[in-house]
Parts: sequence; C-alpha cells; structure tokens
Amino acid sequence: MSDAPPDRLCNNPTSPFYDEAALSRGIGIRFKGIERTNVEEYCISEGWVRMAVGKTTDRRGMPLTMKMSGPVEAWFRDTAE
Repeated sequence: MSDAPPDRLCNNPTSPFYDEAALSRGIGIRFKGIERTNVEEYCISEGWVRMAVGKTTDRRGMPLTMKMSGPVEAWFRDTAE
C-alpha cells in the first residue's frame, strides 16, 4: 500500500468508497487547519468532508452527517510497514 491515503474514503461498509485496509492503518484528517475526529467521509480532490452531527442517528443506526466544503488534508497515522 502506498504512503498516501486514498483521495476519497468512507467508513461505512456499504459505501463503494469503503477501504478496510486503509482504515485499519488509521487515517488522520485536518479540515480547515483543525484536526477532526468525527469525519465519516472525505474527498481531497473535491475539497469536502462529511462529519457526524452530535450523537443523532438515522433509522438505520448510522450517524446523521453534514457535508462541509474547505481544504482537506489526510495522512496515515501509523508508519509504513
């Protein structure tokens, strides 16, 4: 696996952008210069993140999210193996 995280990644297993190998390494996200821990999905090239809104969930038990635009940086938290 490369040292750069994927351009788009989602932590929902039903999404086509879900990548278990990348998520197991740990992804760090910085959005508008602030490190975020509540990001559910991101896209670096399009410049947006989808963040959980509080602890509210939808009828399927997934967190309600809000899409926000701005500069996105992503990195792997662990070292390359």
